[in-house]
Amino acid sequence: MDDLVHALAELEEERAVQIAEERLDAGEDPLDILDDLKKGMRIVGDRYEAEDYFIPDLMYAGDIIEQISGLIQEELPEQEEDTVGTVVLGTVKDDIHDIGKDLVYFMFDLNGFDVIDLGIDVPVETFVDAVEEHDPDIVALSGFLTAAFDSMKETVEALEETGLIEEFEEDGLREGRKVMIGGGQITDDVREYVRADGFETDAPGGVKLAKEWLQAEAEVV
Repeated sequence: MDDLVHALAELEEERAVQIAEERLDAGEDPLDILDDLKKGMRIVGDRYEAEDYFIPDLMYAGDIIEQISGLIQEELPEQEEDTVGTVVLGTVKDDIHDIGKDLVYFMFDLNGFDVIDLGIDVPVETFVDAVEEHDPDIVALSGFLTAAFDSMKETVEALEETGLIEEFEEDGLREGRKVMIGGGQITDDVREYVRADGFETDAPGGVKLAKEWLQAEAEVV
């Protein structure tokens, strides 16, 4: 196991930050370090699911990731002033995991997106209200627990019923605003069940997918 992954999984704050600093000083690609944070986060989540870790442990892991993310941000190019697009982001109802969501926020923000972070355990109505208020290009639903899948589905259905997103066409595509779901246990079967436009299991992949959607919309216009 990689030293940084192990240090994060074991909640060794000083060691994890030190390793990240040393790797950055050695000129390593910051995104490789971010990938290790994702791996460590997944182990922390698994231990929480197994009841080896508890909510304070999740919060502590989040603090470690926040520190290292700050170091990474210093090494990445400054984002463009022009906003690429707007994203409403949140961990859905009945799920309190925020580590993965925070990494997604970090990557979208770095890439020039305006991100409205609704937090964790977000009710369906809050997503609906936020989409009405902010008129985002993308709605990003995060969830780690399998119980989150039903909450994701309920959120998408509510957005469809209120007309805030279009229903799927016969070809399986949706025009206009898109819905992205993410989390370590997300698969294409889950995406289909939830009725989302796409899914990703890591933050850089989510940014790439979002840019592809926006580019496709621009070409249509």
